[in-house]
Amino acid sequence: MKQTFTKWTFAAVTAAAMSLPFATGAYAETSGHSMLAASETMQKAEDAVSDTWITSKVKSTFLADKNLSGMDIKVETNQGVVALSGTVQSDAERDLAIDTAKSIKGVTAVSADGLKSAQ
Repeated sequence: MKQTFTKWTFAAVTAAAMSLPFATGAYAETSGHSMLAASETMQKAEDAVSDTWITSKVKSTFLADKNLSGMDIKVETNQGVVALSGTVQSDAERDLAIDTAKSIKGVTAVSADGLKSAQ
């Protein structure tokens, strides 16, 4: 009986060892599709975080600058493009707001059509 058990164990271990390369290949293929989907999801999340980060950074920079009416300027970001709206005291303040927004890392363009000067 012991000899039969030993042969069966040896056969089972050999079969398992020989099937490992096939199992790993199948796992890698499935894993590749999962990795692609995960990568796309991560990119979307990074884009959203980047836009949120840019908006926060622009707004906080405006609020920290004593030459800008940070509370009066609305900031929105979509795919790196910052849109400014609201009313500022002068054309010089409007220009400063635009230049400040452009200087923030990640900003690809600034649209200030909605940012009006009181002058």
